[in-house]
Amino acid sequence: MNVLSIQSSVAVGHVGNAAAVPALQRLGVGVWPVDTVTLSNHTDHATWRGAPADPARAGELVAGIAALGVLATCDALLSGYLGAAAMGAVVLDALGRVRAANPNALYACDPVMGNPAKGLYVRDDVAEFVRARLAPAADIVTPNAFELGVLTGRSIDAPERALAAADALRAAGPGTVVCTSLAAGDGAISSLVVADGGAWTVTTPRVDAAANGAGDLFAALFLGHTLRGAGPDEALARAVSAVYAVLIETARIGGRDLALVESLDKLAAPPETFPAERLR
Repeated sequence: MNVLSIQSSVAVGHVGNAAAVPALQRLGVGVWPVDTVTLSNHTDHATWRGAPADPARAGELVAGIAALGVLATCDALLSGYLGAAAMGAVVLDALGRVRAANPNALYACDPVMGNPAKGLYVRDDVAEFVRARLAPAADIVTPNAFELGVLTGRSIDAPERALAAADALRAAGPGTVVCTSLAAGDGAISSLVVADGGAWTVTTPRVDAAANGAGDLFAALFLGHTLRGAGPDEALARAVSAVYAVLIETARIGGRDLALVESLDKLAAPPETFPAERLR
């Protein structure tokens, strides 16, 4: 199985494609990365270099992949950080090409737009494109709590509000909505999935790790487990447990980048598994 992954990348560290590619490969999924931004490292470091990719050039890469005749073997499209609204059109073009070749292919949209600490860190036109065009076209959407609020125009300050917002987002198109980074009290954090079969949550202790990229890693793992046949509850439990293991290792080592290389074996077999609890 193969995934076309359109998102950011860094030379040092693990965010965007630099997280998704090794994670999906560890699960036995081939990845065709197209970068929307190429940086030396993520921008929370003291310094960084690099620039957004040219949307036309990214579109040419997608066209080149299509010209190889391999899109019939593409099982999913994964999109993440765009950098510019014009890159959203590249994602939609890629989606059209993939689904023309394989109507059963999934589209997983990770709407990377912001977080509670920073607020919205993309331009308003990017957020609007994701809200109006990409999320409704997706089969799976994986926002954090802040991004779910942006997508639905709601305040996500409690698990029951996240559930209601996920229902509202599903009504706009995507069959599966996952919300991460929900405060669960007592030093815990939860993730929620809502799909046709019901709603489930997975809760873990909060890990004090300053590294970026956990959301990108989660989205790739959730998609990978889904492609390998896991239901939404199992995919959530497996993805959350793996990200928790990576964060524990990251906190042990320290630094501003995910300890992904040191944790590769834990992606497929986390040392601690957190179960999914049914909400309805």
